[in-house]
Amino acid sequence: MTDLAAVLSGERRWCVVTGDCRDVMASLPSALVVTDPPFNVGYHYESHDDNMGIKDYQELLRVSCRLPSVVTLYPEGVCALSWTLEEQPMRMVAWVYPSNTARQWRCIGWFGCQPDFDAVGQPYRNPSDRRIAQRMAEGKTARLYDWWQIDQVKNVSADKTEHPCQMPVEVMQRVVGVTAADLILDPFCGSGTTGVAALQLGRRFIGIEIDPKYADIARTRCDAADRQGRLNL
Repeated sequence: MTDLAAVLSGERRWCVVTGDCRDVMASLPSALVVTDPPFNVGYHYESHDDNMGIKDYQELLRVSCRLPSVVTLYPEGVCALSWTLEEQPMRMVAWVYPSNTARQWRCIGWFGCQPDFDAVGQPYRNPSDRRIAQRMAEGKTARLYDWWQIDQVKNVSADKTEHPCQMPVEVMQRVVGVTAADLILDPFCGSGTTGVAALQLGRRFIGIEIDPKYADIARTRCDAADRQGRLNL
């Protein structure tokens, strides 16, 4: 039995397939797609042309971001994806990362699925308030808002890999945590952050990555997360 078949049968928790998602996904059953796809803005990847024609790029997203899906893109990209999928997002979040870059935020859209923002907590904004202090003393946290300020993974970050566009684990922990699904599928697996978050939260994971070097990085990170076991987040 292959690793992919073992994940589909429930005998294994995860796998990362090296290949083109357009080929691999044709044989896969429905699963929750959680992904941070290429933005088609000229980033340098080892095995992907990030400067595709607009029709080819939108066709790539149509196939890979099939419903139900949670997709992270620049806001203009989420608008275009909505047109491509012929589906309005059921919920949207702004992921904000103050930095020395022209683009300071990305949009996360839920297509064909509804997140439960009560499922994941975050620190209160006003901990000095007496009522909030009491709630904190009782072990309570605030529900998630639709504005997530989480730093990007920078070159100086301890967990930075060779992948040029590595996602923060905290972003994917929140996405996976608020979205009900046993099996998570990332067609643009990259460095494997979606898989790390999925395994930390007790979900099964299938990643697809076209570049062999990035796929190996993802396997190493997913294996470490699997060995660590589920986290209480």
